[in-house]
Amino acid sequence: MAKQYMDMNTLKFLLHNVHDLQSVLEQEYFSEHDKDGMNIFLDSIKDFSDKELFPYFQEVDEQAAYYKDGKIIVHPQVEVMMRKGGEMGLLASSFKYEDGGLQIPSMVSTAGGYILDAANNHLGGYIGLTSGAAELIAHFGDDGLKEKYLPKMLDGTWGGTMCLTEPQAGSSLSDITTSATPTEDGFYKISGQKIFISGGDHEYSDNFIHLLIGRIDGAPEGTKGISLFVVPKNRPNEDGTFTPNDVITAGDFQKLGQRGYCTTHLVFGEKEDCRGYLVGEANKGLKYMFLMMNGARIAVGRGAASIAMAAYQASLEYANERPQGRRLNSEGKKDANQKPSLIIEHADVRRMLLLQKVVAEGSLSLALLTSRYLDLSRTHSDENERDRYHLLLELLTPIVKTYPSEMGAVSVSNGVQILGGYGFTMDFVLQQYYRDIRIFTLYEGTTGIQSLDLLGRKIPMQRGKAVELLAMEVMQSIQRAMKFDELKPYANQLGAKLQDIQKVLGHLSKYAKAGDYERYTADANLFMEYFSNIVMAWIWLDMAEEAKSSLVKGDKTYTEEFYESKVHAMKFFFKYELSKTTYLSEVLMNEESLTIKNEEKKVFV
Repeated sequence: MAKQYMDMNTLKFLLHNVHDLQSVLEQEYFSEHDKDGMNIFLDSIKDFSDKELFPYFQEVDEQAAYYKDGKIIVHPQVEVMMRKGGEMGLLASSFKYEDGGLQIPSMVSTAGGYILDAANNHLGGYIGLTSGAAELIAHFGDDGLKEKYLPKMLDGTWGGTMCLTEPQAGSSLSDITTSATPTEDGFYKISGQKIFISGGDHEYSDNFIHLLIGRIDGAPEGTKGISLFVVPKNRPNEDGTFTPNDVITAGDFQKLGQRGYCTTHLVFGEKEDCRGYLVGEANKGLKYMFLMMNGARIAVGRGAASIAMAAYQASLEYANERPQGRRLNSEGKKDANQKPSLIIEHADVRRMLLLQKVVAEGSLSLALLTSRYLDLSRTHSDENERDRYHLLLELLTPIVKTYPSEMGAVSVSNGVQILGGYGFTMDFVLQQYYRDIRIFTLYEGTTGIQSLDLLGRKIPMQRGKAVELLAMEVMQSIQRAMKFDELKPYANQLGAKLQDIQKVLGHLSKYAKAGDYERYTADANLFMEYFSNIVMAWIWLDMAEEAKSSLVKGDKTYTEEFYESKVHAMKFFFKYELSKTTYLSEVLMNEESLTIKNEEKKVFV
């Protein structure tokens, strides 16, 4: 087990120096908070994680959640996570004061969740899903629902879930069949099944409040007929007692990774006595869900970034301790009389470690930036600025969900490679990180779904306005970086890539203009990779510019080596990662279509 799982200095550098948390705290909505208070909050999370989460990381995997006699059995530390999470305000951090929250910026909540997930990604989800379910009630529920459910959800007494997926429908929510039959008493009778429900049941919560999408009898077909309901496992009665609500836990999925984080199969209304309570208006359930989806997808990217960072820390520690092989001398030979070198001295190992570093730290930076846009889109005093930040948020949301997940898996795979054969054994933790991170490409919509969202919806949104706004943000970073001779070549390189984006989009748009949308989106996944690499180059140039500026000013907040490492990592990203966009642009602009099946062509798969 590694000694470290994340770097607080890098987290605070990104939070305060690069992404300027202070400008968010200056909004009236956050006026009761300051930088020192936010740092104390994060330090308390780190202390809790050191004591109650990280030491149990391997144990919760070894003692995986399982189903027995109608119940889900989980590790006892889940109870600590729920209770302490409530006491510390981790569940309530981003909620409004009137809803029982702390009204803390999403940037800080994201940073706190990052610490929790880096320490133990199996346990943080239990409070994350509870908070997400409570957020839907807080935003769209009536006062009765808020009063009945929010207090005990936010203090960690009750768990919460989001119930979307059904066995026959998968990601196609338009095909869900869970029904809701209205009654004269104001509630709906719910009937149906939901699968892959994270944190769906266990013995350490007194009750579970399921946020479920279903179709009211007679509702329109497709997504237009989906409504959102609160469906408690046990119905609270006026006298303080509870009535079982005909919600059956049918099983728990045994998974490749995140084995301590239960994933349940739930059956609603088998005895025709499952009551659901409508949230908001009928037939607007999917709209409500997607209004909350930005935060959920940021959380997925943040979680993947956390695992990538923890795996990097473990790989780095091993590389600094493991002697093996000898470096070549000036004659290109190895001296057998020399002591074996630590593997961190080998160039190939350093390359893999640097890849882990740029993916892990860059992904964290992206998650914090997107959280900043989320905060300012909701709280900025200027309506035009709120709209601007909302468009930037919409554009980056599929990227913040996808890049950390996809490249995080590549990063952790490199960590396994660094350990060699030991990396594939249960004796070392890299194999667990490798298994755990794989699910993140699937959470909240697969990579294919995110890529279609980016190219099919977000790029053309408001005639490309979001892309224009992002280009303006990137150009401002380029101009700041141009002040430093060391950064000029990289600033110019990023500027050239901005022009390349226009060429690629110009090529693809001709298919959309011709009405051939299938051809337009056929390589959406490759476009996601292409566009994400350019976005991440911008992220890294910003980090390097801030580090370089601190060096020039003689800022002693962090060490000189700390700042120099950020500049070095940026250079690595531009050489090894940004250069991949050259071949990706060639593929995207290639006229040949090899994957689309139509009446004229066969697809040989």
